Parts: sequence; C-alpha cells; structure tokens
Amino acid sequence: MGILNLTKLLADVIPQAIKETDIKSYFSRKIAIDASMCLYQFLIAIRNEGGQLSSADGETTSHLLGTFYRTIRLIENGIKPIYVFDGKPPDLKSGELSKRQEKRVEAQEALNAATKAGDVVEMDKYNRRLVKVTKNHADEVKQLLSLMGVPYIEAPGEAEAQCAAMVKAGKVYATATEDMDALTFGSKVLLRHMTFSEAKKVPIQEIHLDKVLDGLNLNQAEFTDLCILLGCDYADSIRGIGPKRAIELIQKHKSIDAVLKNLDKTKYPAPENWNYDGARELFTNPEIMDPEEIELKWTDPDEEGMVKFLCGDKQFSEERVRNGCKKIMKARGGTTQGRLDGFFTVLSTTPAKRKKEEKKSTPNKRGKVAGGRGRGKPK
Repeated sequence: MGILNLTKLLADVIPQAIKETDIKSYFSRKIAIDASMCLYQFLIAIRNEGGQLSSADGETTSHLLGTFYRTIRLIENGIKPIYVFDGKPPDLKSGELSKRQEKRVEAQEALNAATKAGDVVEMDKYNRRLVKVTKNHADEVKQLLSLMGVPYIEAPGEAEAQCAAMVKAGKVYATATEDMDALTFGSKVLLRHMTFSEAKKVPIQEIHLDKVLDGLNLNQAEFTDLCILLGCDYADSIRGIGPKRAIELIQKHKSIDAVLKNLDKTKYPAPENWNYDGARELFTNPEIMDPEEIELKWTDPDEEGMVKFLCGDKQFSEERVRNGCKKIMKARGGTTQGRLDGFFTVLSTTPAKRKKEEKKSTPNKRGKVAGGRGRGKPK
C-alpha cells in the first residue's frame, strides 16, 4: 500500500514537487530498484497483454522476461541498476499482510463464481488480483541478474528502507518504486514509473524529498507522522480523517501525539491500541544493511550461462538472449562518459546564496575548493 493518498496530496498541494522526465535523464546514474514491486509489475503487465508466459512444464516465466528486457533497456540508457529484494517483513506489518490475504481469498471466491458464469471480463479482473510474487520468482530473478552482471541486494527488512538508506549515504542517486513510503524512510529522491514508463507511454515522476518538506512546511519527523496519519502498512489510520484534514492537523500540531490531545475523540476515534509510535520507530530506524559495507559491482554478462538458464525448458529464444548479451556489452562500453552536472556547480538564484556558493567554489592558493569533496564520480 505504501502511504495512502500521498501522491494525490502532493499533486494537489505542491505539484511543483513532482517533476516529469524520461529515462534518458538518468544516464550514468546508479538507481536502487524495489525488486518485488518491479516483478509484480511485470507479472501484471504481461497478464494484461494476454496471459502469463510459461516454461515447458507450465511454470510462469513472465518475471524473467520482464527483468531481462527491462534491465537491458535501463543499461542501454546508461543507467546502473541495483535490485533490492525484501527481507523479513516487520511484525507491525502482519496486520496489513492479513488484510491482503483476506482480499486474495475474496478474489478467489469471486474468480470461481465468474468462471462458473463464463464471465471473461470478471475472470480477468480477479485473476489480476491473485497475482503474487513468490520466493521462487525472486530466486530465479536473482540468478538471472547474476548472469547479466547486475548487482542485487537482499535487504534484512523492507526493500524501500534499504534503498532509502543507500540514497542517503550517497551510494545511489534515487529509489525506483511505486511505494511512496520510500520518502517516509528518507530517500532524498524517488522515481516512480521507472520500470514501465516507456511501455505504458507515461513519464517518469521524480520527487525530491527536500521539495516535499519545504512545500508542506514540515520537517522529516513531522512528515513521518503525516504519513502515518494518512495510512501506512504498519498502523491503521483514524477513520474520517482524509488527506486534507491530516495535513492541516500536522501543520498545526506538529505531531500525532499533539493531534490526539486536541482531537474530538467522539467524532474521530483513534484505532484501538493504535501503535503509531511503533510505526514511527520503523520509519525512523528501520532494519537495514550498513550502506558503507555494501559493494556495488557490475560485471560482463555470462552469455553461455544465460543461454543455458533461459533457453530450453524456459523456452526463451537463443538468438534473442545472445542479442541481449551483445546489447549489454555495447552499453557497458559506452557509459564511461560522466554526467555534465558532475563537472559544474549549480548556483542558487538568490543573490546572497549565489555569492556564498561562488566563494566556496573558488580555488584557494593551494588549488583546493573550500568545503569541497573533490570531483568524485557522480552517483
């Protein structure tokens, strides 16, 4: 679910915080991708186009097809993708997972009824709701990524939290996911629609956390409480409080604790045993791997290994697999050129700030830049 209605709230209140761009804008960028979300998109998209692709023994291969071609497309555009897989979900998410399971049971019952009635439209509708990314899907994609020479990470907890930590540490430029809680976890940059923008002919949405906080006039702690109040995976929300009311309450009272002290509890009763504090702690201090200990390495693809893995039982075309390997090798040879913004300082439009920044960017007698970190490679 991510954060309920946060995208709409930002679009309505601070549309300038959402920038629309295309895949070519991220040449030479390292992007952390929410793998589970990505695989779910591939499974849904290919089902919508006319049924799942499968191997000789009937096992689904749509997740492999989507990963193979989409990853090649990212690499061809100069992007360095890192796939991040979910680990164990936190205990506080058990309630949300139970709700999802209940919905799956309801969808299965509805599918059975639609099948009995021969209603093809309803059958397709409920079939989509039953799509689920399994451990086997994830394991096969990890094997494929290794053969493609693309790094992946198995997070100890939520993938979005790990992605956000890597962005904050400067390991990668952005988090690519549809779940807005990447911002709640503190990702400085969020990219939505990254893995399907071209296929669906929609632009990539780039959202910067600092612009969100400035536009809403909130700090990170207040923004976290806003997200919990809107509705997240770790705690129920207060019935009757929508996005507009939620932002008004947080802007006025600054925290959920203060909101509850000033709220009409007869009109807006909080959920029983509402563990908003636990949700706040999960967003603020999630279980992650130390980004500084993560080594990101892209290698040449194992062409013969890919042919062996994807062809045969999985029924991929050997010619297309080998052509895909050639595209990866060609693209890897053309991504050594750095981004222009890695060589130029972007100065503020405010005169006072611009003067200060110009002073910082001027070399001193020793040829060093005041407060600088050197030219380092762009993230």
